Amino acid sequence: MNESLDPRVNRLRLNNSDGSFSIEEGENWNVFEVFHQEKRGAHHEHVGCVHAPDANLALIFAKEQFGRRKKCVNLWVVRSADILAFDLEDEDMFANNPDKTYRDASGFKVMEKINKFKAQSK
Repeated sequence: MNESLDPRVNRLRLNNSDGSFSIEEGENWNVFEVFHQEKRGAHHEHVGCVHAPDANLALIFAKEQFGRRKKCVNLWVVRSADILAFDLEDEDMFANNPDKTYRDASGFKVMEKINKFKAQSK
């Protein structure tokens, strides 16, 4: 028999004679990332994670764990497995043109027109 003090290991009965085991409903908890909002209109910030069998219970665990330590008006929980990210090899997709001359108004001759209009109105 397994000598672990961890009840999750004992519950799984890892030392069955046939070498296989099954996980019962509710025994396989997911990791949920927790984001909190300090005041209305502020950004949600990542504060940690909780383990829970479903999203509703994760929200309750998040409220108990992270909602009472700091000022908090809202919480989000997202299953960690549902968060997607680009691979590190794909960083060239985020390369952009540092030359932002298209934002400058230097191509417009507006000041000349304004001065000409002021001169005509005098």
